[in-house]
Amino acid sequence: MLKVNDLKVRYGMIEAIKGISFEVADGQIVTLIGANGAGKTTTMHTISGLIRAASGSIELDGKDITKIPAHKIVEMGIAQCPDRRRVFALQSVEDNLLLGAYSRKDKEGIAKDLKNVYSLFPRLLERKQQLAGTLSGGEQQMLAMGRALMAKPKIMLLDEPSMGLSPLLVREIFDIIKDINSQGVTILLVEQNAKMALSIADRAYVIETGRIVMSGTGEELLNSEDIKKAYLGG
Repeated sequence: MLKVNDLKVRYGMIEAIKGISFEVADGQIVTLIGANGAGKTTTMHTISGLIRAASGSIELDGKDITKIPAHKIVEMGIAQCPDRRRVFALQSVEDNLLLGAYSRKDKEGIAKDLKNVYSLFPRLLERKQQLAGTLSGGEQQMLAMGRALMAKPKIMLLDEPSMGLSPLLVREIFDIIKDINSQGVTILLVEQNAKMALSIADRAYVIETGRIVMSGTGEELLNSEDIKKAYLGG
């Protein structure tokens, strides 16, 4: 579904991404793990069109989207759930969710998907008229994920969904990610909690200083001694 080929990204003279290549197959959960500053978020932003690639290509279902604007990429089926949630604090929960569907015209489909989001996140239904800025961190993460789902994506880019959450909430968020995937949404996940990410991933890639240095199934990397030492505290 998604193919990244020899992607390079620069910030001025600094090469942040140094020629990475990877693929995400339809229906998979694929995770990118690595330390802070490795280039994970830059990769996500480049796929979603928020940052321009210096060279290389990004394909969605065989179509080159490398130079397509971000709002058109959303319409083509890629939705990003950004790090730090970035909800619209002074708008209600429901208005935040409906903003996720801004590019859609199918009113019946939007209503159906809103109902589905509320079934996935019952707490959002309870708080649908509440200002988003008054939600807890976990609830804001659920709102950001729900908002991305409202775009009706083929593939959802999740950037650090567990950031700042309690261990109990982290497990809940990852269970919801699996539920979303089971509904037919392909997932590309960037996550610092490597153990949780690898435990649900079909495939995984390790990024270090803008390069992919290791790849394999989630299980293979979870059992790798090098990965245990570097990312799993053992």
